[in-house]
This record gives sequence, C-alpha cells and structure tokens, in this order.
Amino acid sequence: MTTPLHITNGDSLTNALQKLDLKGDIVTWREMLCEGKTTIDVGSESFWRQRYEFLHSRYQVSKKKFIDLTLKEYRNLCNHKKQQEIVLWFEDDLFCQVNMLGVLSWLLKHRRDADIFLVKLSKKNKKGQFIPLSELSNSELKKCYTKKELLSRDDIEYADFMWQLYCEKNPLRLLNATHQEREAFPFLNPAIHAHCKRFPTVKNGLNFLENRMIQLAAEDTYASREQLIGSILIDQENYGYGDLQYDRMAKRLRPLFKSMTPVKISAQGHLVLEGESNFYPILRNDSDYLGGAPKYSFLYYEEARQLLKL
Repeated sequence: MTTPLHITNGDSLTNALQKLDLKGDIVTWREMLCEGKTTIDVGSESFWRQRYEFLHSRYQVSKKKFIDLTLKEYRNLCNHKKQQEIVLWFEDDLFCQVNMLGVLSWLLKHRRDADIFLVKLSKKNKKGQFIPLSELSNSELKKCYTKKELLSRDDIEYADFMWQLYCEKNPLRLLNATHQEREAFPFLNPAIHAHCKRFPTVKNGLNFLENRMIQLAAEDTYASREQLIGSILIDQENYGYGDLQYDRMAKRLRPLFKSMTPVKISAQGHLVLEGESNFYPILRNDSDYLGGAPKYSFLYYEEARQLLKL
C-alpha cells in the first residue's frame, strides 16, 4: 500500500499539516482560479501560459516567481503517480471552491483510478462561519481528517462538469446548474452565487464587493486604505479573498474616493452609491474575465438574483 497524497489550498495549511504526524506527502495548490480567465484543460501548456499572463499583468507576478511557486509545485503533483489515496483540503469559500473544481477536473483526467477524499470542515466561529483549516488546532485538524469523505465517480464527474460550466463564455448555464444540489459539495452552490455577484450590477455598474467597499467607506471612518481593507477582510462573506484582491479593487475605484488618508468617498462616489450615476463605462475592460466569461458582458440583477447578457 502507498501512503496518501494530500493536496492543500495554500501554504498556511501546508505548514499546519506538516506539524501533524499524518502519513503521506503534501502538495500545495498555489493558484487563484477564481480570478482571471480559465480554460477547461487544467495543467496544459496553454492553460499555464494564460494563467501566467493574467497574474503578471494584474499582480506583477514575475516569471521566476510563477515558475518557482506554481509550476514547480504542479510538476511535483504530476510526479506523484502511485498514491491510491488522494486527500483534498479545501475551504468553503469561492476562492477554494473554484480551485477545488479545477483540481478535481485534473484528477479525473490524470488520476482516474485513485480514491479521492474531501476533508470536511467542522468548527464554526460565533458568527456561524466555518473556521479556516489553517487556524484549527492539531487535534481539530486530525478530527477533520478522520471525517474525510470518499468522493464517488459521479461526484468527481459532476465537479468536472461544473468546472466546464465555469470556463464557458456564458455563466448563465453555471447559475442555472445551482438549481440542483450535490451532497458531496455543500458549499459549491453558495460559492457560485457569490461568483455571479462579482459581475457588475444593473444599479450602478459596480459589483457586490465593489459596492460593499464604497458602502463601508461611506458609513464609517477609516484612517487609511489598509484599515478599510482590513475591515472588509474581517467580514467578506464567502469570497475568501486576500488583501491583494481588495487592494487592486481599491485602486480601480480610486475616482470614487476623495481621500485615502483618511478614507473619504467623493461626490461621484455618493452618486454611484445611491444609484444616480453608473460607473460601468469607466470600469469596463474587455480583458477582464471571471472564469471563461468576459466580466463586462453581463450584468447582475440583484432583485431577481439573475444574470443578464448584454
């Protein structure tokens, strides 16, 4: 028998697992497939080229850093061909759920005969939100591991199907797919709804998160952009974003702020927030993608929780 292969959602969890006496090797999935254009062929040369171009243009990730942190770890995954048991450690948020779909699509193609397990989250905070795996104690992590569930072939094929929908040009089919639920993936449908709310709203051209940033700035006092972002990170629903994503968002919304030290929104910011001005023409960028869909080719209609194609 071979030891298990563990695939984690990031370095923090990998570091936490290394402190446990779990058998098996650990591979870290260092990607953020919830941002930028994605294609169904996870792991192909064209797939990684496209991912690098996005990360380089949006987050100034150098080729060396991309190779050292992402591609070398992916090759490490490719080299683990003998494990019969593969354990996935992913969270309930959008960031992790999309990465999970991409990984499962790859596993279906490259590790068809392996037994794939998904670790279940177990502990919640006072707000009823699941505590990230990397923040659990050793005993709590072990408890999650003992409760891991074996995914059926149907489950894995379903995840691959949802990944294909995520990579399509039209996200309407993905949203419609949430009408059915899959017991193995209890966090997937909420994550997809969160994904759809990232398209610009009919109301003012800002998406849900952009509106929330402006709303917080209007309702409270923040000494700096960093403090504003820190407040969003504390309570961001199920997006799983980090400070890099919100920092880039704040820079794109800069015309809606009068000042960043302290944070104050401008007169235009107030008009946009009240729905009296639409910021869509200023934000529109035809190279912005969410999965396979051009971000500014669709609008999110909040009242009906539906997407409209332009």
